[in-house]
Amino acid sequence: MKILNRNSSPFHFILIFLVLSNCMTMICSSSGAKPSTSSPEQDLTSLDSTLKGLVSKPSKNRSSSSGQKSLVSNTFDVDCSSVWTTACSEAILRMAKRPENVQRLKSVRRRIHENPELAFEEHETSRLIRQELDELEISYRFPLAITGIRAMIGTGEPPFVALRADMDALPIQEAVEWEHKSQNAGKMHACGHDAHVAMLLGAAMILKERERHLKGTVILIFQPAEEAGNGAKQMIEHGALEDVEAIFAMHVSHLLPVGVIGSRPGHLLAGCGFFKAVITVEYGISQNLHYSIDPIWAASAAIISLQTIVSREADPLDSQVVSVTYFKSETEHLDVMPDTVEFGGTVRAFSNTSFNHILKRIKQVILTQARVFRCSATVDFFRNAVTIYPPMVNDDQMHKHLKKVAIELVGNENYRVVEPVMGSEDFSFYAELIPATFYFIGIKNKMLGSVHSVHSPHFMIDEDALPVGAATHAAIAERYLHDHYTVSTATLNRSCK
Repeated sequence: MKILNRNSSPFHFILIFLVLSNCMTMICSSSGAKPSTSSPEQDLTSLDSTLKGLVSKPSKNRSSSSGQKSLVSNTFDVDCSSVWTTACSEAILRMAKRPENVQRLKSVRRRIHENPELAFEEHETSRLIRQELDELEISYRFPLAITGIRAMIGTGEPPFVALRADMDALPIQEAVEWEHKSQNAGKMHACGHDAHVAMLLGAAMILKERERHLKGTVILIFQPAEEAGNGAKQMIEHGALEDVEAIFAMHVSHLLPVGVIGSRPGHLLAGCGFFKAVITVEYGISQNLHYSIDPIWAASAAIISLQTIVSREADPLDSQVVSVTYFKSETEHLDVMPDTVEFGGTVRAFSNTSFNHILKRIKQVILTQARVFRCSATVDFFRNAVTIYPPMVNDDQMHKHLKKVAIELVGNENYRVVEPVMGSEDFSFYAELIPATFYFIGIKNKMLGSVHSVHSPHFMIDEDALPVGAATHAAIAERYLHDHYTVSTATLNRSCK
């Protein structure tokens, strides 16, 4: 019988090899080796299965026809519960950059951008977030602080780590002409909170897919009213930090290139407060202007004197700001002297000591200058409202954790130590209670025009930052649980010995 010919396939060679091997086995058996327990029919069935497997299941390491290596079956599902390696960070970043995930991130951000809502009015934004969480089968508590949400992923057991995103927009008319421009007149996401929400939802997608690997619980906080509303304070009062032992938050930055992560240990953002002064004529108004008591003069003198608080009373290495931002009188008539004048502004400082000193001196200066010009004055710092933010001070250990995660995720060249910023954030209320770190993600792209500062009507972002931000959030949370679960377990084991 002819065994091979010109048209025989390579698998015929394999068939002959296996038949010969079987024969050798039989010979060995007859010479004292352990005989095979399978029948000839079983041998033929096994041989047929082997050949089919070789045809239908190529080796995982075999190169494809294009010369590229085929991926291991599910490169996203890397188990990092025992040992954290760079493969864990790479898997998370790959998940974030999957085309369908990137498209979902952009879609969420654009829908929120088209429908900006001011502090404590984020009803549609909150509804969109809850719909996304429902689709991901992530449980949550709602409402907190009117529109806020507290979601949970993981075991439901310690350790607990939180990630926070703010939701509110600003009362600004958008000047950027693009397909997804704000549809609400006089309102705009000019601070990137639409991107913050999208990136936190992106992290939720990743963490939910990797939930079985989480060694604890991740809390997702979607917060209203960051812009002069102190939504953080109300979220805390409604239990947002229940069981949480550490918290992280991100903000977009037009000063950093796209996808670059920046932060620093210690003081990062200034404390912020506001004041309003009312200066009133004490003895009535004279009909003759040249005999009148002039509250405008008194207010002007007070405003000039306020500038000496920083220039003459502050350490030049301790950054402080006192700025008068508005001035008005009760009359618009050009030939009538008003009997009341209002003015006010903002205060910034990097330490609570400096901040409290500024508030004290503002009141002293305004009251004293008013008396010089025979007027009375009142000064309101809105202490009973929610407009004073403490300085944002990053916890050293949490900053080290962020830096470690960021470098492993995006590379050492894409992590920057940034300078302190005179801007303020109500995330500082969380940081007063538990270890916290606030960090920036770059959105700067000159070609796109993403170079304008926050609170500008021209503000826009490069959406390529979205998957990087989502991955950073997710990696921070999963790595935190991994590290602190390991530490907690080791401590428990030592205590039991």
